[in-house]
Amino acid sequence: MMQLLAQESTTGWTIGYVMGIVVVIAVVALVVPILMLARSIGNRASEINDALEDAVTNTAALGELNTTIEAASTIVAGLKRGRARLGG
Repeated sequence: MMQLLAQESTTGWTIGYVMGIVVVIAVVALVVPILMLARSIGNRASEINDALEDAVTNTAALGELNTTIEAASTIVAGLKRGRARLGG
């Protein structure tokens, strides 16, 4: 009778250990691809940041576009006045 109780006791522990190992393996199998994807994104982040910095540099002149539009509008208005005075 004592032998049977000792065997049941160790069987429970064995089942617990096996279940624990299976859970750990499942978690590792799910986390590793996520970490690999995060690393890939991190590696690409510097390239993306460099491209965005280039875009800021290349589009900085667009900030002066309103000034150009105002100057062009003034020129066009002057041309219209000149044409009107000339009878055109």
